[in-house]
Amino acid sequence: MNNSPESGSGRRVRVVIVDDHTIFRSGLKADLDERINVVGEAGTVEQAIAVIAESRPEVVLLDVHLPGGLGGGGREVIAGSAALLATTSFLALSVSDAAEDVVSVIRAGARGYVTKTISGKEISDAVIRVADGDAVFSPRLAGFVLDAFGTAPADIADDELDKLSARELEVMRLIARGYSYKEVAKELFISIKTVETHVSAVLRKLQLSSRHELTKWAAERRLL
Repeated sequence: MNNSPESGSGRRVRVVIVDDHTIFRSGLKADLDERINVVGEAGTVEQAIAVIAESRPEVVLLDVHLPGGLGGGGREVIAGSAALLATTSFLALSVSDAAEDVVSVIRAGARGYVTKTISGKEISDAVIRVADGDAVFSPRLAGFVLDAFGTAPADIADDELDKLSARELEVMRLIARGYSYKEVAKELFISIKTVETHVSAVLRKLQLSSRHELTKWAAERRLL
């Protein structure tokens, strides 16, 4: 367990890893970069709830399927840590990409869902984004969430979309689907800096303050 203090190079996000495979936990700890400080780990529902309560991490990397408890797995861990949801965010990390798994853990309160096929660098980036308040999804999985939580099409004032340029609309849709800035840049053949500029402009024009609000705004209007 890494309990070292924060380095002088900047903030390190306190993380608990919850997975029932010891070898996977060890490998994940080795792959996470220097921005992450692993302060605890657990392999069952009961262990997870106890470790999270004791260590008070900023982010919990949470497997969806876990032994123990009442059989609720990751959902049960989130429910058992409900008192900490104001200060601790949950990021599901699982081999499963089934829609029912994604939707159930998000309904329970997780801030995102990524699959175990992504790299240590990508997981580290996802942890940082979740710690900063973003909702993070592997691109293919975002659609499950939007389908589950989307409401009936809302009336869209023409001037809402008229505020956005064609390129800003493209960027907005990809960001709302859970793409990272790097993935958007690659998809649209533009620089990451240009993506950042477009996102800032979109948030300003739509009077939104975060990617999470942008995703909700787009989902409510079925713009994805």
